[in-house]
Formats: sequence, C-alpha cells, structure tokens
Amino acid sequence: MSNKRTAPHREQFRHFTTMSTRWGDNDAYGHVNNVVYYSYCEAAITAYLIEQGTLEIASSPVIGLIVNSGCDYFSSIGFPDRVTVAMKIAHLGNSSARYELALFRNDEQVAAAAAHIVYVYVDRVSNTSVSMPEHVRAALAKLAD
Repeated sequence: MSNKRTAPHREQFRHFTTMSTRWGDNDAYGHVNNVVYYSYCEAAITAYLIEQGTLEIASSPVIGLIVNSGCDYFSSIGFPDRVTVAMKIAHLGNSSARYELALFRNDEQVAAAAAHIVYVYVDRVSNTSVSMPEHVRAALAKLAD
C-alpha cells in the first residue's frame, strides 16, 4: 500500500489567493524551488489573517508559530506562472490549527503541490502556548471542512 497523496482539486478548498511567480523563485533546474512553495503558503495564510483583521504583525499579543509542515509535489511550477494557493482548515484545536493547502499552476484544476502547516498560538512575550483568541477561531472556522 502506498502512502503517497493524490493531487487535490480546486473544488476541495474554501479560500484562494493568487500570486505571480518571480524570476528568482526558479532554481537551476528551471522550476520553482521546493522551499519557495512554503513561502507561497505562508504568504497566503498571513494575507488571509490580515484581511480578516486577526493579525497585526508587529503588535498582536497572541501569534501563531509554525510547528509542523510538509509538502507533496505532483508537477512543476515555474516563472512566469501564476500560482493560486487554496486553503482550508482540517483541524481547529484549542491552541492550534492545521491548514491544508494546495498550489495550482495558472488555471489548472489539479494541484501541482499539496501542503499542510500546523500553527500553535502563543503569547508573543512569553512564547508559551495559549488558547486561540475567539476572533481568530471565528476567522479560521470559515475555512473549516
């Protein structure tokens, strides 16, 4: 039995953020380097949180820190492609959230990559785990399965 994930489709997701690849995203092999996929995901999550009014990067007293992530790659993305990062919340805990994300090349309906990122919410000053603020929970619940 294989544990390899299958590429998700656009209709499986709740929220979409589109961005352009940059020339510097490509590696020596002519496609977007794998570490850049994580950057796209983090940018999409952060943009959503800011749009929802749940994150002030410099001053929010409670912040989310990435504690786990992973990505499966199915096909290449390269410059000058357009990337759509799709996301949903697969698990919403007391102090954590697991995002499921997919990256789509241009208008393709099947993902080029599928990722997960787990954030744990902590007090900015003490860096200790705290309950997720209710306004954050409400924003993330909109993305929940």
